[in-house]
Amino acid sequence: MDDRFDRRELLLHLGDILAALNCLAGTNEPNASVAHLVQKHASLQDIAFLKALAPKMTAAEFSARAARSFFLWPTELLEAELNQDALASTVQHNLFDGNPDGWNVYIGYVQKKVKWFGTGLSNNKKDAPAEPSHGARTEAGSVEAAVMAVPAAEAAVPNEKRGWPWPEPRPTS
Repeated sequence: MDDRFDRRELLLHLGDILAALNCLAGTNEPNASVAHLVQKHASLQDIAFLKALAPKMTAAEFSARAARSFFLWPTELLEAELNQDALASTVQHNLFDGNPDGWNVYIGYVQKKVKWFGTGLSNNKKDAPAEPSHGARTEAGSVEAAVMAVPAAEAAVPNEKRGWPWPEPRPTS
């Protein structure tokens, strides 16, 4: 499956998330709700996915939840096998925990560019605890393990880009 265009769209979306975080931080109102800030600041009104957030989510809460939701995306998007469920589930569990309507709006937004995003996930969280997500510590441990698990053959090649998305190196002579 050639998913390079989906990966590109998700990287662009990650950039949009970072731009939204930057705009929200620029308001200097961390305790104001994102919904209020969107109404108040023209720079935020064109960021459609902000409208999917819970109405009472503050800018500070969005910042923390977005960090937990997207910190693995760069690593995941560079893996040879794309784990579609992992990309969507971190966002669902961290940013839209307890907000199934917002999640549906958000996946509708992302699916305009990436058709499969969120399709394998359930909106039912009846068995899930009512507390906010907890994945940041666990996921950070898995990232550290992945970094430590570089095969010795690859580690011995200095500064050479190997495999996807980079082409094989060509001789220069």
